[in-house]
This record gives sequence, C-alpha cells and structure tokens, in this order.
Amino acid sequence: MGRQNFGLDVKTVDRIAGEVGRVYTSGYAVCIVIGGGNIFRGVSAAAHGMHRATADNIGMLATIMNSIAFQNSLEKNGIPTRVMSAVAMPSICEPYIRRKALRHIEKKRVVICAAGSGNPYFTTDTAAILRALELGCDVLLKATKVAGVYDSDPEQNQNATLFRNLSYRDVLDKNIRVMDQTAITLAQENNIPIFVFSLMEEGHLEKVLSGEGFCSIIS
Repeated sequence: MGRQNFGLDVKTVDRIAGEVGRVYTSGYAVCIVIGGGNIFRGVSAAAHGMHRATADNIGMLATIMNSIAFQNSLEKNGIPTRVMSAVAMPSICEPYIRRKALRHIEKKRVVICAAGSGNPYFTTDTAAILRALELGCDVLLKATKVAGVYDSDPEQNQNATLFRNLSYRDVLDKNIRVMDQTAITLAQENNIPIFVFSLMEEGHLEKVLSGEGFCSIIS
C-alpha cells in the first residue's frame, strides 16, 4: 500500500521488487508468497458477517492481483518470473504444480505462489510454510513493517520486548502472533527456520540473508 490506505502503490511495489532483484542477482533461488490484505482481508470480512469461506476466496483473488503486479515490477528489472496460482486462472497465470515450480527454479526463474493454499480457513502464512516445504527452501523469510518478533504490538506498546531468537514452542506457548499457530506447528514439525525482519529499510533483505541485518529467528 505504501502510504495509501488501500490498494497498490506502484513505487512501493517497485522498491520491494528491487530488493528481491538484488537477492536474485546475488545467486539465491527465490520463491515468494504474497498476501492480499492491502486489497481485502478475509478474516475481517468474516468478523463483520460474511461467510468465512466466501471471504477467504475473495482474499485469495486479492493475492493473485498483488502477485501479477509484483511479477510486472520484477520483469521490468529483467528478472524472469512466473506466477503460479493455487486457484486455476489459466488466462492470466499458471496453475501451481509442484514439479513445474521446481523446474522454473532450476531455470533460474523467480516463482510467485499466489492464492495461498487454494483453500479457505488457511492463512497465507500457512501457505508460505507449505510452499517452502514443497519446494525445498532452506529458510522462510517473513517480511513485515517492524524489526522482528515482539511480545506485543510495538505500534501500540512502546515497551514491547523484541526477541532475537525464539523456539517454535516459545511462539506457541506464549501465543505470540507473528504467524498463526497452524503455520508455526507445520514449521516445527518439518524444522524449517523462520526469519522475521523489516522490509522498510532499503537493502535490508540482502543484509538479512548475508547475516548482517537484524531479524528475529524462530527455529
């Protein structure tokens, strides 16, 4: 959204695409799962009376819109990219097929996984862990607006404690809302580390991957 209250800010999309582009040109294989909360939040709509399955389906469509916009920004920078959707939309993007996604990665393409898991009641966070496991990723990086994982919302509590390292069990037992519990449990069962970092600082994604940038690590 950038500084807007809704929708897509092209300059922000281009800036984040530039961050990913630098990581890609450094030699990393990159898979991306994009949410849709800047356009539509299924949980919020369900809380106001819409059926949760209907709300989540609309949210999945929002992630496809964001994914296509992000693909456009990456390709403007010369980064070969494929959008693969868990909801079939063959006229605008490819269906998500694990083996085909792996082939794109082998061919040095960035893969954007859209539409979450394709199922209502499962969050984008859970879909991100699922895709990371399916595609053999070494780490899942969760990009946020804040420096890492706090014990409470730092935008509402100035005294919130920032954690550098956490175990999966810490997150579950303390009910820390960095990701939903289904996502954390899936990560724990398959032992994939999660790096939580801020994407607001220019060049920070590359710094986190090189070990120079600050992030909270859940493992």
